[in-house]
Amino acid sequence: MRDAVTTLIKNYDLTGRYLDRNAMDELKAYFESGAARIAAAAMVNANSATIVKRAAAQLFEEIPELIRPSGNAYTTRRFSACLRDMDYYLRYASYALIAGDNNVLDERVLQGLRETYNSLGVPIGPTVRGIQIMKEMIEAMAEETNLSTADFIASPFDHMTRELSEVSV
Repeated sequence: MRDAVTTLIKNYDLTGRYLDRNAMDELKAYFESGAARIAAAAMVNANSATIVKRAAAQLFEEIPELIRPSGNAYTTRRFSACLRDMDYYLRYASYALIAGDNNVLDERVLQGLRETYNSLGVPIGPTVRGIQIMKEMIEAMAEETNLSTADFIASPFDHMTRELSEVSV
């Protein structure tokens, strides 16, 4: 798993360049946001069960056919799998928040996910909406706790929804 620092250094190393002013500015911005990143991840960690539970409730309220007979979250097993997956996305988003880099999402979450969901008949649209709901909840929580709602909070969630949405039909 890479973070913003190792990714930046790797990119400069591959091109054989010294770190320039842009690189220094990126590093400075990353380190200046460090305390806020840790606070955001701690907030997610402390409230993860509530976030998942409320996001699922809102998702099923918006798309009730998911929990009706023949819906993808119908039966206890499928419902539990949905909650498990939402928790999985939230956990990895918190890792990406700390790292300041979305590579962990590509490596550990997104590679093969679309294909797996398609083969299992899991609709991508509600998955994307669930991730968006969690993002909105975390941004609201961050605002309530006076934690800056900088782009870094939305970044991992937006990355997942963007990457999953590319193939959604």
